[in-house]
Amino acid sequence: VPQEDSSGTFVQLRVSLVQTSCSKRAQRRHNCRPLESRRKPVCLACYKFDRGDIPKVLDKYHNCGPSHHLAAKEIKHRDEAECRAVEEAGKAGDGFYLPGMFAFSKGLP
Repeated sequence: VPQEDSSGTFVQLRVSLVQTSCSKRAQRRHNCRPLESRRKPVCLACYKFDRGDIPKVLDKYHNCGPSHHLAAKEIKHRDEAECRAVEEAGKAGDGFYLPGMFAFSKGLP
């Protein structure tokens, strides 16, 4: 579910993958059965878009990891922290100024 605020739109997707008995080149993939003994990676993707007519990506994060891995809890915590940082992109207070971003001139007396 997208979350919108004044800085843009944040989208988070969590997908669980499973290997099937069909090959990648199979024409009819809707009849493929999952292979139970295979790994089932969990993928997380977070994106923050600005509010323009043609939205641009302000920040993004994505990672796929095994759901059964011993460090799955640590990976989940890291993913959540990374997604929170993406969600904050473009909000007031995290902006910075680069040389040449603004120009000032002194008027003649």
